[in-house]
Amino acid sequence: MPTRYDILVLNQISQVGLKRLPADRYHVAKEIAHPDAVLVRSADMHAMTIADSVKAIGRAGAGTNNIPVAAMSGRGVPVFNAPGANANAVKELVLAGMLMAARNLAPALSFVAGLAGDDDTIGKAVEDGKKQFAGVELPHHTLGVIGLGRIGSLVADAGIKLGMNVLGYDPEITVEAAWSLPSQVKKAASIDEVLKSAHFISLHVPLTAGTRNLVDAARLAHVRHGAVLLNFSREGIVDDAAVVEALAAHRLKAYVTDFPSARLIGAAGVIALPHLGASTREAEDNCAVMVADQVRDYLEHGHVMNAVNFPNVVMQREAPYRVAVPHRNVPNMVGQISAAVGGAGLNIHNMLNKSRGEMAYTLVDVDSPVAAPVLAKIRGIDGVLAVRYLPAPETA
Repeated sequence: MPTRYDILVLNQISQVGLKRLPADRYHVAKEIAHPDAVLVRSADMHAMTIADSVKAIGRAGAGTNNIPVAAMSGRGVPVFNAPGANANAVKELVLAGMLMAARNLAPALSFVAGLAGDDDTIGKAVEDGKKQFAGVELPHHTLGVIGLGRIGSLVADAGIKLGMNVLGYDPEITVEAAWSLPSQVKKAASIDEVLKSAHFISLHVPLTAGTRNLVDAARLAHVRHGAVLLNFSREGIVDDAAVVEALAAHRLKAYVTDFPSARLIGAAGVIALPHLGASTREAEDNCAVMVADQVRDYLEHGHVMNAVNFPNVVMQREAPYRVAVPHRNVPNMVGQISAAVGGAGLNIHNMLNKSRGEMAYTLVDVDSPVAAPVLAKIRGIDGVLAVRYLPAPETA
């Protein structure tokens, strides 16, 4: 009988995604004491006691700051996310932010909301007041994009289609992203070149120790006068105090962000949105589908795709019995695993090992059932973090 899996859901996950987990094999609920996997959106898992039974965590979104990734790595638990699934939603919000800043829509809306009187009075006030909200059109202005992953590439492409000159910077651009990047994008040599040259600057980098306060007072001192800075990436990428100072000094015209803070709210020139980047029905569906498929593939077959702490490992099944072993990336690990399997008289049909930093992962397919003592021997190897036995469903 095929294995049944218990899936704990911590937030409202799209039903479109949850339906990817067949009801005859998956029990999905908001309260499960010993889940096999956890699906989460924004819930903070750092203070949670995560059951020893958890084999995988799936984040229906891109960022994983709310998940104790390092602790899960130490337990051999992959943390999956959904990179790119919300890319179009974020791109559209960036375009909306550019238009809001270019056409001064935020102060214009506030102005209209404060009008009072009869139609004639309001009409006169509109005619007298609209001049102060005159803006600019986007064509021929320069859009600087810092970070050219999936979202950054879409933003760059949209800028080109709007008639803008696009300047991009990303020292760690992937081959896939480079191929998808429009040829009209001019490559900048540094972040400072983008800040000095662009009328609109859009940030699309992950929050890491190296990118925290990436845009700070020193960099903003050299920003093009009257530029618009857009941050739909992560809070912490921009130094809020420095950006408020740059706005007050009129070095920046506007700061458009999806991450409000006490320092930003009410500051002149700030357009702050309530973290709407992925808040579309389509993006929520896409993220849920992507992460549900990844978690299911891991639970059933041991495959890893888009885990933030594991290498990507996919191996087609050619034999009915599979052993999956997350382990530390240390010498002779593959040899010891092979010896444990071969020493039991089992024939290794296929084997795949990959590493990512300190983490490594090995899949072993064998032609006959693997007994519990063999699994225990593998589990006892110094550096092995977990062992999972995954016979094909028809053999279980």
